Amino acid sequence: MAGMTIIVKKITQLIAGLIFVFGLYIVLHGHLSPGGGFAGGALMAGAFILLVLSNGSAYLTVVQKEKGSARLESAAVLSFAVLAVAAGLHGGMVFFQNFLNPGTAGRFFSAGIMPVYNLLIGIEVASALLTIFYAFVIYKEELSR
Repeated sequence: MAGMTIIVKKITQLIAGLIFVFGLYIVLHGHLSPGGGFAGGALMAGAFILLVLSNGSAYLTVVQKEKGSARLESAAVLSFAVLAVAAGLHGGMVFFQNFLNPGTAGRFFSAGIMPVYNLLIGIEVASALLTIFYAFVIYKEELSR
């Protein structure tokens, strides 16, 4: 897949970072405002997808990126499950027990373990969407050969 013009590439490089940071903001503030792990993860994946679409893709690097994103997705799901079970063991067999100090309502550190769950969900969603996108790119490259 060939890249686009130099203007599109430069504008994409500028905007992709802002989109990624905004997605991270949505993930980290999901317990205080609308959004959270899924919405922020979709934004973070969109930043990377935008870069691939504007710069083009080399077949071998896309295959390597797809393997890396699949591993990151698996690690996020495993971390989420381990944290949920550990919270259950700590909280008297209540799965997803909020075992951290909840803090003051309305503050950034006010939800205990929930922001950590949001972050893991954001990582999982971003890497899952990237894996799906990379699989489509690989499929397209295979068809064009």
